[in-house]
Amino acid sequence: MTRIESVRADCFRIPLPTAVADSTHGTMDAFQLITVRLTDSDGGTGVGYTFTVGHGGTAVRSLLRDDLSEWLAGESCDEIAELWQRMWWRLHWVGRGGVASFAMAAVDIALWDLQARRAGRPLWRHLRETVDWLTPADSPPTVTPYAGGIDLDDPIDVLLERTQGRLESGFRAIKMKVGRPQLAEDVERVTAMRELLGSDIPLMVDANMRWSVDEAITAARALDGLDLVWLEEPTAPEDWDGHARIADEGGLPIAAGENLHSVAEFRELITRGGIAYPEPDVATVGGITPWLEVARISAENGLPTTTHGVHDLHVHLLAAIDHASFLEVHGFGLEQFIAAPLAIGDGQAVVPDRPGHGVELAWDKLASLGQKTTPE
Repeated sequence: MTRIESVRADCFRIPLPTAVADSTHGTMDAFQLITVRLTDSDGGTGVGYTFTVGHGGTAVRSLLRDDLSEWLAGESCDEIAELWQRMWWRLHWVGRGGVASFAMAAVDIALWDLQARRAGRPLWRHLRETVDWLTPADSPPTVTPYAGGIDLDDPIDVLLERTQGRLESGFRAIKMKVGRPQLAEDVERVTAMRELLGSDIPLMVDANMRWSVDEAITAARALDGLDLVWLEEPTAPEDWDGHARIADEGGLPIAAGENLHSVAEFRELITRGGIAYPEPDVATVGGITPWLEVARISAENGLPTTTHGVHDLHVHLLAAIDHASFLEVHGFGLEQFIAAPLAIGDGQAVVPDRPGHGVELAWDKLASLGQKTTPE
């Protein structure tokens, strides 16, 4: 039995190449990357990471350093689901989501990476071989990516120009932001986007929780007829009944989940009928272990599973399941610190075949940015 030898946690501030904005978070010029480097008693290594949209990263790192790293040392690397449950109960008084789920995610991802590396298998294949409800496969199924732009403040000409560039780089599906001060502005922008894309390219819109339930129903009805795949996060994430009303009265399929940080929250949203496309984020829902549980519940309810961010990890998870929907490609500029970023070709994501998740971070380059620290 191999055991955890050491756990190192770090937090880096990653400047965005271009500042971005949405209807809730405002303008963002950087994000925080929180990493875990795990070593086992045989010298094997695993890497996990999570992120924030600019704030709270040092709290995640502190939880990892002060409450998990020393406690994890000496624990078995093999029973990942059991260890996840023990982390959950260790942190439940201050957790059950939130910062605790972010910290647990980084550890859980590192453990699965370590296990898949030791088995000499890419993560997607390792999951299909070891998780009882998944089916083994010799080659990964098709994973279809979409470009998840953060473009609410872009003038229409800039929005369309950037979209054209994404199409030229190989994307065949696009998502754009909505939630402008006037609904007529959203309708005008989405109409212009649909005219650019034509009828064959899937288009999604994302409101980032901007509206009340009634406002969301009005917006959905106004946008209906523009051939949208989904309306994402139309209202507050924990309003289960509100989501069900929007889905029932608005006329558009609903995607949501990037702001849900536990399996229990997803179960509520799914069973209340408030969602057509569950969207768990492996980096914020607690890691691969709970991500797979959300995917299992989605499958039981006949729903496809989609993703949010961290596409270099999610490409493996979508390749591991048989009810995958689109892969959101939006790395917050992290690709400049990855040795082999996700490749897109002719509208499809290339699923890596390297052992583990295959994400090799440029540690020296990250270190040159300096650690994100809290003032004394």
